[in-house]
Amino acid sequence: MINFTEVTFIKSASKKSEAPGKNLPEVLLCGRSNVGKSSFINALCNKKKLAFTSSKPGHTRLLNYYEIDSRFYLVDAPGYGYAKGGIDLDKLFMQTMEDYLVDNPNLKLVVFLLDSRRELSEDDVNLINYVNEKGIPCFAVITKVDKVNQSEKAKLEKHLKEVNLYFDKFYTSILKPQTYGPVRGYIESHI
Repeated sequence: MINFTEVTFIKSASKKSEAPGKNLPEVLLCGRSNVGKSSFINALCNKKKLAFTSSKPGHTRLLNYYEIDSRFYLVDAPGYGYAKGGIDLDKLFMQTMEDYLVDNPNLKLVVFLLDSRRELSEDDVNLINYVNEKGIPCFAVITKVDKVNQSEKAKLEKHLKEVNLYFDKFYTSILKPQTYGPVRGYIESHI
């Protein structure tokens, strides 16, 4: 059983060939800039300061490897979309992802983080379609659900159907730690 308690940041890497030396399964975490990836990592692993949460969108620019219970790596990908400082996150993201996603036998699962307050961007849809075309198992985590009401959640559900997002999804809030239990179970079932 994976407890998500023994968690260590291992390293940052600019490409797949710089991955840590252990041959462990990998779970890739993707999402647009400012979707809450660092907060998600901290809540998933029940650690307050494991992943740095920045007030500046676009802080993650490398693949960040976290070893979970000596069983797998959680790999935090660079964000895409908006960043302060004129950085082209989309170009950086695509260069990193093309290298990482192609012929990666360690990659077992992709987790898409989607903001409950936003419709999917073209970047979200393109990445989801790309991962689906490659046949990589994936699911969505809808973040910040404490910030939407029931009618906004229903509107989001309708939007996800309109863009053909039919794979498994989980709703989470850092204010409700119990929302992370099903996510942990889903990840464990794919490792």
